[in-house]
Amino acid sequence: MYAINKIRKHNELITFITKIINIILYIITIPIIIFNFIIIIKTIMNPNEVPDFFGYKDFMIVSGSMEPTIMTGDAIIVKEVPESELHENDIISFHDKNIITTHRIIKIEKQGNRTLYTTKGDNNNTEDREKISYEEIEGKYQFKLEGLGIIIEILQSKVTLLILVAILLINYWFMSKINGSKKV
Repeated sequence: MYAINKIRKHNELITFITKIINIILYIITIPIIIFNFIIIIKTIMNPNEVPDFFGYKDFMIVSGSMEPTIMTGDAIIVKEVPESELHENDIISFHDKNIITTHRIIKIEKQGNRTLYTTKGDNNNTEDREKISYEEIEGKYQFKLEGLGIIIEILQSKVTLLILVAILLINYWFMSKINGSKKV
């Protein structure tokens, strides 16, 4: 009798721990899946635009032009803001030909009814050659995630989305088998 009670308590503990692990798994993976799904849908609907998540966009820094403020390998979050919220010394991400560049606004000037922004990387000796207009700006720098650029890139990939969905489905199947075997 004692051994059966001990085994039963051990099984209840294992079941409890498994449920906690599953809850943690769902808390972590479901938001990533939702985020990826939204980004993928936005990419399909507007292939020429950088997808956003409620106005926020993330970029991985691949050069040292903003060091030491923003380091190579950092992930940054920028937010779409109205033109009136852009000021000198703000860091922005913008289209520079076919790439997105993140530099600091060093000068704002009006040319007729257009506003042009002169930018420069903190680690660069000279300002950027081309002045940019508001339409070229993806967003204003909000914060950085030090050294997490590669991890965020991986988490946003379609392959990661498929892997996470597969993990959840396998976990659900496995848990239903365990729970089904206990009812017998």
